[in-house]
Amino acid sequence: MEYMRVLKNRNKIISTTSDLRSYSETTANFSIRFVFSGNETCAIGRRQLSLHTDSFIMMNKGTQFTSSSDLRLPVNMLSIEFDEDFLNEFNVKFFGKKKGGLFDTEHVAYQLRETIYPLKADLKLNIGRLKDLIEDENTSEDLINELLHHCLQNCCRIYNEEISLKAKKLNFLNVNTRIEILRRLNLAKEYLYANYDKNVSLEGVANYACLSVNHLLRTFKLAYNQSPHQYLIQIRLQRAQLLLAKTEYPVYEIVNMVGFKCTSSFIRLFRNRYQTTPLKYRNVAA
Repeated sequence: MEYMRVLKNRNKIISTTSDLRSYSETTANFSIRFVFSGNETCAIGRRQLSLHTDSFIMMNKGTQFTSSSDLRLPVNMLSIEFDEDFLNEFNVKFFGKKKGGLFDTEHVAYQLRETIYPLKADLKLNIGRLKDLIEDENTSEDLINELLHHCLQNCCRIYNEEISLKAKKLNFLNVNTRIEILRRLNLAKEYLYANYDKNVSLEGVANYACLSVNHLLRTFKLAYNQSPHQYLIQIRLQRAQLLLAKTEYPVYEIVNMVGFKCTSSFIRLFRNRYQTTPLKYRNVAA
């Protein structure tokens, strides 16, 4: 099932629920993608952007990608394509100038913004409300455009936290060096998101990101305040949390599905992070 709404200002919002497993597409404009159930992987060249309900991705205009989904669950997703004039107007209102900021294709942000971001509370509420409203033809376009403005504002704040501030943490004097290292760290992060359920080696991550192991360890810790292994454990626990809340898989199956080898170790790590056991969490979340 697909619902598409094209506004008078040429912004386009697409909501779909589908078990279609793979298709290819080229983005017509800058877009943002969310999923409300299941998960989607967008392959851009060799990169695999793995999208779950706790994350979102930004995609540049003209990006060619192939979308695929988990065979076990249909995907309910929302895609927003922003008209360039709308983005220019937003730049003026939010940044005080037509050029510059996250949505200027000549800005340094352009080459870094196409990656995975955490879906934080304000944006999650904003997108949930937008999804509820777009299928009602009586909803005014002014209200929808107001929500789209809020969406872009939230994306700018998350970008600043996830990209700009992390670039500043890297102790390289040359700005271009910081940008290049962060681009490679984004590759490492994406690799962990895409392969969290597999046996991930530090050497494999470093090779994918085109960094030495020592360089990866040092710069990843500077940017993310944790090691790649700690980041991987965090992703696995987040995925386990979603499976506990949204599925009926027994705990021992979830342990294997998210890449852990030992149930007792998983329970200990889960309790340390969420201050509850997996079963108690499931009972509350159900």
